[in-house]
Amino acid sequence: MHISQLTLSHFRSHKYTQLQVESGPVALFGSNGAGKTNLVEAISLLSPGKGIRKANTADLSRSPDNIGWKVNAEVVSGVSSNLIETSWETTSSRIVKINDKVVKQNDLAKVFRVVWLLPSMDRLWLEGADGRRKFLDRLTLSFFPKHADCVLNYEKAMRERNRLLKEKMTDGVWYKALERQMAQNGLLIQSNRSATLKKISSAQENSTTTFPIAELSLSKANGDLTTDEDEFVKALSENRHLDIMAGRTLIGPHRSDMEATYKEKGISAKDSSTGEQKAMLISIVLANARALKLELGHPPVILLDEISAHLDIDRRGALYEEINALGAQAWMTGTDRNLFSEFGCKAKYFHVIESSGISDIKEIDFSVD
Repeated sequence: MHISQLTLSHFRSHKYTQLQVESGPVALFGSNGAGKTNLVEAISLLSPGKGIRKANTADLSRSPDNIGWKVNAEVVSGVSSNLIETSWETTSSRIVKINDKVVKQNDLAKVFRVVWLLPSMDRLWLEGADGRRKFLDRLTLSFFPKHADCVLNYEKAMRERNRLLKEKMTDGVWYKALERQMAQNGLLIQSNRSATLKKISSAQENSTTTFPIAELSLSKANGDLTTDEDEFVKALSENRHLDIMAGRTLIGPHRSDMEATYKEKGISAKDSSTGEQKAMLISIVLANARALKLELGHPPVILLDEISAHLDIDRRGALYEEINALGAQAWMTGTDRNLFSEFGCKAKYFHVIESSGISDIKEIDFSVD
């Protein structure tokens, strides 16, 4: 799977940018603030959610124009291709189209698979469980396109239940339908997450890689409840009195946590060095891509923002070798073209510059110094 054409209109610093690319790696280089990450963010919006920055829709519009924005791309998968467009106008909500047909945002997961790694993820193992759940759900979505709907439906029912809890409602009739909906979707969330961890673990174990294996598991304290729907509903019902006192739902998959262990050393990821934590994240993302390639017949698109600057030359070379071996289209950003020199002529190189608040982009031949 790869993007063959990408067009941005009034998106962040890009007034109008169009790229023609091939299936191999894409290196975007330029000074800080030139608009490199904005390009990667635009690609991330071709999948469900708010993208890599989790920005509000209106904030993506190029200032001072503020007339809305549009991102469209041709995505090639095997012998087929799809035209994806996502846009926003100041008088409406965000619109998503696949082949000129308006669809739900979550439908994007059916036609475009993408994984990413960002500098902000470097502290994933040190910060709260919420970030790790979102990271896991992003991995899960790449395998199970309907996972986003499960999470959305679960959270919608939970918000309604939490409203009743805050109002100190004690009549069980008000809760039954909501708790049943939470149980139905919660079981799917649990199942999808567990299956994803197994796929990624298998892809790590069965590969030759210089990156450390991260043993992944789900912490079930107040998280995964049961594999039976009626038992799930019963657990929510029995915990209702505690939830009323807290004013929120205290048990369920929204309380799960993903844990990781550096397998070779047998130590928790949170106790590993900064470099080891980064290497484990890379290992997980690469394993995600390998597992998808095995399952779908092609790898996903990979987004790596400022990845090269945080790796020594050996690890950088190892990462590039694995991307080439995967045959993946990896969009990478960095301040200097030399950070990607190990790719040689296998990559497309684009110099991103900014002038008067507008980003411009120019393809550079690798052979040109």
